[in-house]
Amino acid sequence: MSEGTSRRAVLAGGLSIGVGAAVAPTGAVAREPAAAGESTLTLVVNGRREKLRVDVRASLLDTLRDRLDLTGTKKGCDQGACGACTVLLDGRRVLSCLTLAVMHEGSAVTTVEGLAEEGRLHPVQRTFMDHDGFQCGFCTSGQIVSAVGLLAERPGVTAAEIPELMSGNLCRCAAYSNIRDAIEAAAHLSREGE
Repeated sequence: MSEGTSRRAVLAGGLSIGVGAAVAPTGAVAREPAAAGESTLTLVVNGRREKLRVDVRASLLDTLRDRLDLTGTKKGCDQGACGACTVLLDGRRVLSCLTLAVMHEGSAVTTVEGLAEEGRLHPVQRTFMDHDGFQCGFCTSGQIVSAVGLLAERPGVTAAEIPELMSGNLCRCAAYSNIRDAIEAAAHLSREGE
């Protein structure tokens, strides 16, 4: 080291040379286009065909919220532990924070915004209101979408089965008995043909 050169300067210089060498293109390696890491994706979201250019690393949750402004689907834990991001993907309940959007080319996605028809609330939405199946409301959209999926999977679900079948959806306010009652009432309505 020469006089006036600090150890920190030498280390920083060596680091920048090493990083430069590691990322510099070599021989026959082609450079990626400016839009590298993006892909065109078509989804049918709440009945509407949507064609988007998305980052290949974007979750379905972030795509719905950030690109389509469907903010009813909540980002709770971003780890698949709370269920606030539940959507229906081709009719099945899915935690949208745990799946990449590009994995679902051509798939049908239903969010809480897509449940009402012609201005009429979905029966599950109505029973959640009737039975006060929400407190702060943060988890409610995920709870409702999950309940709609559950009732499609198990139309004859009993009150005793509901807590286990909804266990992926957490309610920090602990409105579980009201949520169970709302789902049981919706199941009863669907059995009667509403």
